[in-house]
Amino acid sequence: MTGDDAAVLDDPVGESLRGHHAHLARRVGRAATYLPDVSTFAAVSADPDATDWSDLARLLGRDAFADLFSSPATPPPGWEPVFVLEGRQMTWSGGAPAPAAATHDAAPGGTHIVELGAADVPDMLGLVARAKPGPLWSRTRELGTCLGVREHGRLVAMAGERLRPPGWTEISAVSTAPEARGRGHATRLVTALATRILSRDERPFLHVAEADTGAIALYERLGFTLRKRVTFRGYRTP
Repeated sequence: MTGDDAAVLDDPVGESLRGHHAHLARRVGRAATYLPDVSTFAAVSADPDATDWSDLARLLGRDAFADLFSSPATPPPGWEPVFVLEGRQMTWSGGAPAPAAATHDAAPGGTHIVELGAADVPDMLGLVARAKPGPLWSRTRELGTCLGVREHGRLVAMAGERLRPPGWTEISAVSTAPEARGRGHATRLVTALATRILSRDERPFLHVAEADTGAIALYERLGFTLRKRVTFRGYRTP
């Protein structure tokens, strides 16, 4: 995949909403966001003008959260900053994952990787509350495949597909309950998802907070490399 093919990763939210996730999008003009309870991510054009910002404000509503993710666009005065977080965008640079790590074979303790569905949403939300990987909503699983690990019936780890710009799939929500860390669950889940993505002739990518050095080290071991540094931003509409 060439550098030009990776250019879609400069606007992963917008590219997803215009393409693979169009059925999950709401739009006004050139502004777009996901349906409620799927994601808070929103996008404007690459060169937004006053009309685009007005359309996004109308789409989201007054005093609403506008999660611009990694977009470098700066809203006009009157949009209140909510958060700024430095991060990295990393892309898969290796070949096929090691077969043993990519399978659904039992992990230590007899646990297995399982695909998570609608019935698992309460457990997924509970795990997020304990592991705090980032936001997850009741319909986020509709963005793509979610995999999990259960121990004695309790969901203790998960990871899923999120943004889907053309030719790429983002791995996200990588989380392990505090009491289950150090058992290799994250490695197995990320590798299993990467295997699925590569089997579709797409490439995996992900985002990680700059301060999360442990996660960065894990992803580097698994074959991800830095594509670019990004700044995540959120605002409140006027």
